[in-house]
Amino acid sequence: MKKKLRSMAVFLMALFLPSIAMASEGGINTGDTAFIILCAALVMLMTPGLAFFYAGMARKKNILNTMMLSFVMLCLISVQWVLWGYTLAFGPDVSGIVGNLDFFALKGVGMEANGTIPHYVFMVFQGMFAIITVALITGSIVGRMKFSAIVIFALMWSTIIYDPLCHWVWGGGWLAAFGGLDFAGGTVVHISSGVSALVLAIVVGKRKGYPREAMAPHNLGYTLLGCALLWFGWFGFNAGSELAADGVAALAFVVTNTAAAAGGLAWIFIEWLRKGKPTALGLASGAVAGLVAITPGAGFVGPVSAIIIGIGGGAFCYMAVSYLKPRLGYDDSLDVFGIHGIGGIWGAMATGLFASVGDTMGAFFGNPAQIVAQLIGVVVTIIFAVVGTYIILMVVKAITGGLRVSDEEESIGLDLSEHGESGYNF
Repeated sequence: MKKKLRSMAVFLMALFLPSIAMASEGGINTGDTAFIILCAALVMLMTPGLAFFYAGMARKKNILNTMMLSFVMLCLISVQWVLWGYTLAFGPDVSGIVGNLDFFALKGVGMEANGTIPHYVFMVFQGMFAIITVALITGSIVGRMKFSAIVIFALMWSTIIYDPLCHWVWGGGWLAAFGGLDFAGGTVVHISSGVSALVLAIVVGKRKGYPREAMAPHNLGYTLLGCALLWFGWFGFNAGSELAADGVAALAFVVTNTAAAAGGLAWIFIEWLRKGKPTALGLASGAVAGLVAITPGAGFVGPVSAIIIGIGGGAFCYMAVSYLKPRLGYDDSLDVFGIHGIGGIWGAMATGLFASVGDTMGAFFGNPAQIVAQLIGVVVTIIFAVVGTYIILMVVKAITGGLRVSDEEESIGLDLSEHGESGYNF
């Protein structure tokens, strides 16, 4: 009986394995497809995670508004990406600047192979990046910007800034030709959102009472939960950017976790030395700073380099939040620029130093020219995002009759004044 079962098993394998191999040879690899679908879901989870991360640091009268800013981006940019965002970012190239409209409303995008995964899967994976990039910016103006203004801004910013920048770096555009390395979004996601958040904070203005009034986080438990969800989702963010279930994806997974841990430790040890106590907010902030810093080099650097990059992320971002922000006097409510802007810049430049995987080498491994390529990417991204964001804000201001809520509405809190709800009904 056992011999008959073994024979049957061999027969079935012989019957079906060739067809499986043929399916793989035809372009689509089922292992890669399953992996990237999972990674897309992980990146999607990062946006609700960001909602918790931000909401815990906000004041309790603004918790729902703060969370809604992330959730509405999940809805808004999901639709924008399907209709025109994807084609602008990844449509056939137009002079290295932007994609054309061949993929408008996903025309021509379906179950056919894009590399080793279905085109639909590639599209939705990239769409999750577009969503969280815009959501990151909202942390800079918590508690004072009109909901209508931020929604219009987000739609314009994603279309005018994110989609072309994405095309320049990942969609076959001109910036990639300079040889810059951005594995998972150091320039495209973090520098662009960080510097845009700074412009937003400056143009919209400081919160009422800042910095005289204490504006302490109201629920650090939410912030730690958000940090955990972001950390978890970041494995999909970085490992998934390889677009295949292979050794580089495994490397990206390892260095992502390593840099996050190093960033969290660096931040709390610095504040422990300076203030005498390590804080939960510092640990969460440092971990996210380490995650930001490793993003551009996740597939290009080794684990030991990831420790150095993570420590640098925690240290540089701590200094930006603790020294640069008070000295310059801007009110970036939740330190988007201090963590994502500064962390992204450090990560991009560190990639040019520590890259050492395959044929991709940085300055410390015999290729000093990589630093120049990284610098070009950083500078171009900053200029484009800063100028574009300012122009968009002026347009939005004209459309909405002002960017800010009234002083009275700000004092009441945006949960009630903008949404007619309260996060806590005790």
